[in-house]
Amino acid sequence: MALDQSFVGRTYPPTPAYEVGREKIREFAEAVGDTNPAYVDPEAAKALGHSDVIAPPTFVFAITFKAAGQVVQDPQLGLDYSRVVHGDQKFAYARPVRAGDRLTVTSTIEAVKSMAGNDIVDIRGDVRDASGEHVVTAWTKLVARAAEEA
Repeated sequence: MALDQSFVGRTYPPTPAYEVGREKIREFAEAVGDTNPAYVDPEAAKALGHSDVIAPPTFVFAITFKAAGQVVQDPQLGLDYSRVVHGDQKFAYARPVRAGDRLTVTSTIEAVKSMAGNDIVDIRGDVRDASGEHVVTAWTKLVARAAEEA
């Protein structure tokens, strides 16, 4: 069953603040194999004009994908998460994420489509810091695969 087009434009409440820690940044950089010193060494980050270590560009996926859970779990939308695969991801930064940031994410459904029996949902996550400054926008595409016929 196709998802309801009236959900396009629906915005969900901001998430609780996520505090970005140096250790989380270091762990993430290690996990993705990125050895940029600005991710682990405060002095290297300061030499580049940052107040503290910065996070790799895909770091915010963890918090924006979790925030997208509000959309996925919305019973009115009716998305069958057991059939969902991650279709695409992109980011647009206003500034790097820094250690010490307290970030919230507001998720909005930008598109709902059906194609070849698959339901496709595009979710925009707007990430802001504690002062309300826009840090990054992340777009996540989720595809709920069509049910196989018996």
